[in-house]
Amino acid sequence: MQDHYDIAIVGAGHGGAQLAITLRQRGYDGTIALIGEEPELPYERPPLSKEYLSGDKPWERMLIRQPAFWEERQIAMLTGRRVVSVDPITKQLATADGASIGYGQLVWATGGAPRRLACDGADLSGVFTVRTRADADTMIAALPGVEQVVVIGGGYIGLEAAAVLTKLGRRVVLIEALDRVLARVAGEPLSRFFEDAHRAHGVDLRLNSAVACIEGTDGRATGVRLADGEIIPAQMIVVGIGIVPAVEPLLAAGAQGGAGGVLVDGECRTSLPDIFAIGDCAAHVNRFAAGEAPIRLESVQNAHDHANLVARLLTGDTGLSYDAVPWFWSNQYDLKLQTVGLSTGHDTTVTRGDPAGGRFSLIYLRQGRVIALDCVNMTKDYVQGRKLVETGAVVPPDRLADADIPLKEVIAAE
Repeated sequence: MQDHYDIAIVGAGHGGAQLAITLRQRGYDGTIALIGEEPELPYERPPLSKEYLSGDKPWERMLIRQPAFWEERQIAMLTGRRVVSVDPITKQLATADGASIGYGQLVWATGGAPRRLACDGADLSGVFTVRTRADADTMIAALPGVEQVVVIGGGYIGLEAAAVLTKLGRRVVLIEALDRVLARVAGEPLSRFFEDAHRAHGVDLRLNSAVACIEGTDGRATGVRLADGEIIPAQMIVVGIGIVPAVEPLLAAGAQGGAGGVLVDGECRTSLPDIFAIGDCAAHVNRFAAGEAPIRLESVQNAHDHANLVARLLTGDTGLSYDAVPWFWSNQYDLKLQTVGLSTGHDTTVTRGDPAGGRFSLIYLRQGRVIALDCVNMTKDYVQGRKLVETGAVVPPDRLADADIPLKEVIAAE
């Protein structure tokens, strides 16, 4: 391993891998290192809580590129290395194993670590998160001895894990502290739809339920005690309560930011010289969000678009600023949810299609303008509605609600 690279990328997930790939595609011929804490080569993370956990997608199909790709393009893959400090003056990285790596330009693409429960028993064996291949493999290995699972957290990860584990024949209890699932990312109609869907598949869904502690015997979890004293037995407990941005070394080096991530400008530059940040860990101002406060987006789209922007900047393009419309997806049972835009701050919700039939879209407006769509098994709405979000289109709600009018015609008439 050499000790200096023209571009060092810390984080070998979607954003870091996309950046390295795009740099070479754009003809960059300097030295590149991709430094990842995990021992694996870059791989897709979303399937961990879905197709990989269920056994429907083998590991080889999750690799972003095959091993030969990185070698042929002379991208140094420094796997199994955790960067613990950054010196922005000498441009040196220190790793946990004592190595020192110099850089010309640094791109921080570390994502985040699963948020842990802050209660007694949280570190017992049998308590799992789903963030890495190792997490998923450990869960898969434990499943033969599991009859009942408690999932803590009603966000995408928790709901996806509940759907897969139910499909695998386990009894699932899902605990959500708020009064509805997906409360932070979707409107109430979508929350209620997915609550009904999970209950129809046998999930015991507990809303407004707080966890007091994890019960255990001989170092192994045996159940979850709720704040009201009820104990729910379980042989497996899955925690999906969000992530903590992995930015401590940058903050310690003086970068602006905090618990909500490291702050970046429209070019994904941090406040430190020659240091960028992309993906889940980067807090940025986004015109598709309500208000002027910086936000973080935890999505493959955001990581890829950040990476593509920085690759262009590092290969000579100028006058660029991040302005990509956010999009997300989630697969649960036979339901494919596709979201475009950010519904936070909406004041009107239009239902398009038939929720009872499992095919519908929710269109969110703020002050008369379309800001987001949640599309359940309605791919055409998702594809055609993107333009409405990009332009902040003003369309009468009755036209949006008419499923006989394709959204592309609504766009044409707008």
